[in-house]
Amino acid sequence: MPTRSGKKKHEGAPAGEWGVRRVVGELRRLGTKRNVEGMARYGIRAEKVFGVSKPKLDALARKIGKNHSLGLALWATGIQDAKILAGMISEPGKVTAAHMELWVRDFDNWDSCDGTCCHLFVFAKDAWAKAFAWTRREEEFQKRAGFALAAYLAYRDKSAGDAKYLKFLKVIEREAGDERNFVRKAVNWALRNIGKRNRRLNRAAVATARRLRKKESRASRWIAADALRELEGEAVQARLRGRERKNEGR
Repeated sequence: MPTRSGKKKHEGAPAGEWGVRRVVGELRRLGTKRNVEGMARYGIRAEKVFGVSKPKLDALARKIGKNHSLGLALWATGIQDAKILAGMISEPGKVTAAHMELWVRDFDNWDSCDGTCCHLFVFAKDAWAKAFAWTRREEEFQKRAGFALAAYLAYRDKSAGDAKYLKFLKVIEREAGDERNFVRKAVNWALRNIGKRNRRLNRAAVATARRLRKKESRASRWIAADALRELEGEAVQARLRGRERKNEGR
């Protein structure tokens, strides 16, 4: 399981100083109509949204610090900005499988999906189990969450062995025919991130992409073409060679 090592500790204010009402008021103050309109143009649509920018959310999360109960309460408001903040201030060690299931059912756009996976779920003990399970979901953003979580694990989970990623490549091949935009992009994302971990996984991911290129579905062919462009490119290959040489020198 990945950890938050190397990141600045979120000290924040004493827990009693922050409550849902105060945080929501602060989010409302920080949001702008212009940001709401910009979010909509990028496919981030929600019934309740204030339009708080990511830098301002980051700053507010640092002020608050880790506060799991507040995170749960903020998520329950249903406000887009509050949900993103909830993932940032909640404590991964307190995240249960039931918690993950409750929140994944509320994903209604790619931002709440990816933000929660990035800031919280990737560090949870059930991250791998949910990544595999959610790829079988029918609902678009729940299914996306499975692949987004795998993409973040491929980037952050330095301790995971190749076997988990090789198994996930089979999932990618199984689900690559899903034509929905937010699913196919997440499938592609997971494939590319797995293929950038090391030389062995790069070869396996490239082989997967080449098989997908021969499929009839447009989604599979798009995923394959985009992944191969990066995974076979000199930038990725040079990094993998450098990493290999570094490991050999240890």
